[in-house]
Amino acid sequence: MIGYVTLGTNDMTRAKSFYDPLMEEMGAKKMYEMDRLVAYGFGEGRPLLTINLPFDGGTATIGNGAMIALMAETPADVDRLFAKAIALGATSEGDPGPRGEQFYGGYFRDLDGNKLNFFVYG
Repeated sequence: MIGYVTLGTNDMTRAKSFYDPLMEEMGAKKMYEMDRLVAYGFGEGRPLLTINLPFDGGTATIGNGAMIALMAETPADVDRLFAKAIALGATSEGDPGPRGEQFYGGYFRDLDGNKLNFFVYG
């Protein structure tokens, strides 16, 4: 159902220094890049995560209540990816751990304040 999600940034160089190694750690590849946008994904026909400068030329701001959830394979992958995000400068919004019986996740904010998590369900 989801084709792509976008996260705004005010500093593309800084955002790429965060997302390039983090997405590589996830196994995602840079699908394409333009002056104002970078798209990461796992192949044609699969959802993309894009980082972009706002097209209206305004300031990128975070969405209160908005979050991007990125699937991992195992709880150990959640731990590893979360640690990578923190090492790249993210701030923790909730360390990895169980949330109920079926959900394991770790929450963080990227360098622009966008909220994301890595999770595994089941």
